[in-house]
Amino acid sequence: MSAPFLLRQIAGKSMTPPQLSETTLIIIDAQNTYRGGTMELTGIEPALDACARLLARARRLGVPVIHVQHDAGPGSLFDIRAEIGAIADKVAPVDGEPVVVKRLPNAFVGTELDALLKEKGAKSLLIIGFMTHNCVNSTARGAYSLGYGVTVPADCTATRSLPALGGGVVSAEDLQVSVLATLADMFGVVVASGEEIPD
Repeated sequence: MSAPFLLRQIAGKSMTPPQLSETTLIIIDAQNTYRGGTMELTGIEPALDACARLLARARRLGVPVIHVQHDAGPGSLFDIRAEIGAIADKVAPVDGEPVVVKRLPNAFVGTELDALLKEKGAKSLLIIGFMTHNCVNSTARGAYSLGYGVTVPADCTATRSLPALGGGVVSAEDLQVSVLATLADMFGVVVASGEEIPD
């Protein structure tokens, strides 16, 4: 059996991240619901800290930043009218940074995200946030399908354990590794840390 490989290599696609200054930063669902209670993610606070460091660098460089916020309606775990659905203070938007509200995992579906990116002339997207297996995964794949370059730094994402088919549990750690591997196979450049992305 041959050694593992990535389809990106066969397709001749880039295997290295672009410079931060050449990207648009998209922060997916960095909401308080993931910081405790039912939806608390494994490693959420370190991941938010990594997001905040990357966001600070992007702001210093004048990189466009777009925040995405999931809304599942009043009284839900993703109620954007309540504290639980608010964007975490560590990465809260500042004036001039648009917030795109979505209702499906893929942030391009039913939103103005693609139009905003085209307006900014975006070609390469840096996608960070939560959850790795759900909205980050869906949005990264959506971006790839629309022709955008995608980079995902692993330390700026997090997920949770899931029930396994047939019983047992898929741990958050195993799920994180597996989902990022599937993204890296074709849909984008995946790096271990945002620190690996040069200014």
